[in-house]
Amino acid sequence: ERTYKPVSYVDQMAIHFSMDGNLILKDSDEGRRQNARLSIEEGKFLKTQSFLPPLEDSAIISEEAEIKDAESTEDAQAAGEEEAEEAGTAEVAEAAEAEEPPPPRPRERKLANQFNFIERASKTLNNPLRERACQSEPTPCKNFSATANQWEIYDAYVEELEKMEKSKEKEKPRAHIAKKEEKRKDRRSTSLESQSDDITKVSKAAKIMERMVNQNTFDDIAQDFKYFEDASDEYRDQQGTLLPLWKFQYDKTKRLAVTAISWNPKYKDLFAVGYGSYDFMKQSRGMLLLYTMKNPSFPEYVFSSESGIMCLDIHSDHPHLVAVGFYDGNVAIYSLKKPSSQPSYRSSAKLGKHTDPVWQVKWQKDDMDNNLNFFSVSSDGRIVSWTLVKNELVHTDVIKLSVEGATMQGPEGLQLQTLGCGTSFDFHKKIDYLFLVGTEEGKIYKCSKCYSSQFLDVFEAHHMAVDAVSWNPYHMKVFISCSSDWTVKIWDHTIKTPMFIYDLNSAVGDVAWSPYSSTVFAAVTNDGKAHVFDLSVNKYEAICTQVVVAKKKNKITHVRFNPVYPVVIIGDDRGHVTCLKLSPNLRRMPKEKKGQEVKKGPEVEIAKLDKLLNLVREPASRA
Repeated sequence: ERTYKPVSYVDQMAIHFSMDGNLILKDSDEGRRQNARLSIEEGKFLKTQSFLPPLEDSAIISEEAEIKDAESTEDAQAAGEEEAEEAGTAEVAEAAEAEEPPPPRPRERKLANQFNFIERASKTLNNPLRERACQSEPTPCKNFSATANQWEIYDAYVEELEKMEKSKEKEKPRAHIAKKEEKRKDRRSTSLESQSDDITKVSKAAKIMERMVNQNTFDDIAQDFKYFEDASDEYRDQQGTLLPLWKFQYDKTKRLAVTAISWNPKYKDLFAVGYGSYDFMKQSRGMLLLYTMKNPSFPEYVFSSESGIMCLDIHSDHPHLVAVGFYDGNVAIYSLKKPSSQPSYRSSAKLGKHTDPVWQVKWQKDDMDNNLNFFSVSSDGRIVSWTLVKNELVHTDVIKLSVEGATMQGPEGLQLQTLGCGTSFDFHKKIDYLFLVGTEEGKIYKCSKCYSSQFLDVFEAHHMAVDAVSWNPYHMKVFISCSSDWTVKIWDHTIKTPMFIYDLNSAVGDVAWSPYSSTVFAAVTNDGKAHVFDLSVNKYEAICTQVVVAKKKNKITHVRFNPVYPVVIIGDDRGHVTCLKLSPNLRRMPKEKKGQEVKKGPEVEIAKLDKLLNLVREPASRA
């Protein structure tokens, strides 16, 4: 048995050839011995599964000696082989020296890392997982059980067939009647379409003919409107008169009061009139009529409403749109282009309508998105901005008229703040954010659109409700107010005391500035009189006081100046609207001097009113 140095295995393994030609692998690792027999069959080593028991210490020592002898013999053989190889190499070297040496190979240059590439890796945090769950109430369930027999199924089919037969019998006469009705409707629709086409063709010509007939009927009034000037004014010592012209009335508005009047800004002969009732015990329907001075016998447009109309205003850029406030707290927009009598847009309880009557509405400039916008004031103490967005009125509360020091004790010790009742308001002609609000308590609040929680100033103006408040069209600081306490007051909004006070001996329903002069205004009272003032002529009393309504129980409610013609329209409590012409003394302009041109324009009007106010102002306020 021969022992060889371990080959391609761990150092503790030794290879032994046995006499029978088998190869034995021995492992001497601390007393452990694992032997395998490899038999040579047909030139292949076959691994046998037989394992020998571990060797004893003496056997291990003899095996180590045998391994050392084998190593010495192997070293001797290796030395002989090396000497033979050296002799062979010497011969090869002599033959190579005889030949020419090969050219030297160029040394390969290593390329530098131009990109400075560094491979790095990082691990990100995983998002924490969260679980949410909700538990709902189980849906109510009911157990139902029944047995379906053949006779029950048969009875159900029989009932269904009987129902179908009955329905067919009923549909036969209905179908016959429906065919007849369709034929009638077709005939009616064709006749109505032909009639409407004929009416549209004839309507314009008929309207022109109607106006021509009315002009012939009221020819003397038309002549007075155009040419008449009262020559007696020269002998009246600066007093003037009002010449009655047309009287506008409609049969369906006899029992309604004129609650609002407004001239159309584009068509100077057209004006809108709102009808309702100021008596809360006698509330009924309302109407909106539009008259023209070319046809005083019949209105151009007629709109009816379920609630009384309390105020209206016509848009300056879109003269076909009329904003209206109702007694029930709603607001609406009527379009003159649409033939229907219903408003095009209307508020509702869901859209934030007022809870009390709406006393005044005013169009304002369009918002940033070019949406139409108007404001309203009501007795519920809210000033609301209404914006027309996508065919719907959207409301925004601008300010609430809270009364200072007026708190009520509510349930459980709650403090309830009392709101003032707004009756009128007006926006400044030049300062867009500034506006005035008159209240039922007699106070006038100066407010701003930018501040919704507080007022800029408070004027203790009147002892009763403020019926109207209006900025001067020329002077930026001056406004006028009237009240049921019989007074008309002119104010400078920078001073808390009034500049002028006029007592008219009756409740004042309305007041209006003239468009042609900064010192002329008109007021109407409940005793049926119209008062016209010109401060530049007489700053103590009216230059014209005239009875417009004959009957004692009739009251004048509103007055408006025409923006172009020298006329005013006055509405009363019986649904009548009267047009009156101002005499020359009531619209006196500066006289022309020889060799000098008469100065005209807003600067002249502002200077004229400033001159009067300086006489009244205190020295400290003048400075």
